[in-house]
Formats: sequence, structure tokens, C-alpha cells
Amino acid sequence: MVSIKQQARREAPFDALYHNHHSWLRRWLSAKLGCSHTAADLAHDTYLRILARGTTPAPDQSRRFLTQIAKGLMVDHYRRRRIETAYLETLSQLPETLSPSPEEQAITIEALVEIDVLLHGLSEKPRRAFLMCRLDGQSYQQIADTLGVSVSSVEKYIAKALLVCHHAMHEP
Repeated sequence: MVSIKQQARREAPFDALYHNHHSWLRRWLSAKLGCSHTAADLAHDTYLRILARGTTPAPDQSRRFLTQIAKGLMVDHYRRRRIETAYLETLSQLPETLSPSPEEQAITIEALVEIDVLLHGLSEKPRRAFLMCRLDGQSYQQIADTLGVSVSSVEKYIAKALLVCHHAMHEP
């Protein structure tokens, strides 16, 4: 169990990190993103990640640490935006009567982002093989020819991707 004195020592560096660098981080993000509102959101998320980790950097490493986390969040932000844009463009081609409700759209976008994260956890060939099989409907032989591997390698790639999906679905 952590004593109150130890807990106060752990929180003090976070307070200092926040007070000394929050304005700088927001300005840095705003310059990178071109949007002060998104910059504010990502700065907030950066500090939430630090709180969740429970560790703060040494004072001389603060900006480097914050920048590293913020860059990762920017990548996530742009990836999500790309997925959302592609989904909404696809929806725009459907008749209005078939268009899902805003709530259904939000749920679908969240699911697509989660799937994207899962698939990006795979190495390149298993990810490509899985997408070629499931999205493009290609045969294992076609995938093997495209990737320059054997059919048995494609089978292993697909099995690996399916296992990742299975684990994600049955995660508590």
C-alpha cells in the first residue's frame, strides 16, 4: 500500500509537469494540427496517458516525453480521421433510406478504428493477406502470388490474423 507521503511525492511531479508545460504543449500541437480545439483535446489526452502510466519523466526530459506521447496521439487522430472519412464517403453513396442513424455510424466508426488497431498489430504480410482474403475475396493462391509466398504461408498468415481477432472478441 502506498503511503500518503509517497503518493504526494508521485503527484507533485505530475503537477509540475502539467503547470510547466501544458501551455507549451497546446501551442506545439496547435502549430502541428492547425486547430486549437483538436490541440486542446490531444494535450488533455497526453496528460491522461501520463496519469494512466503512473510515471512522469525527469524534469530535463519533460518536453521530449510529452512530444513523444503527443505524436502518437496525432497519428491515432489522423488514422481515425482517415477511417471516418472513408466510411462517411461510402455512406454518402448509399440511398438515404439505407443510411444508418448517427448513433449507428458512431458505433461503426469505433468498431472500424478498433479493427484497424488490431490489424496494425500484425506484421505486414499477415495483415495484407487477411485484408486481401476478407475484403477483396482473393483465393489463397492469388494472395500467395501477390505476396510472393507459398500457399501454406498464406494459410498461416490468415490463421494468425483470425486468432488476433478471436482474442480481441473474447477479451474481458
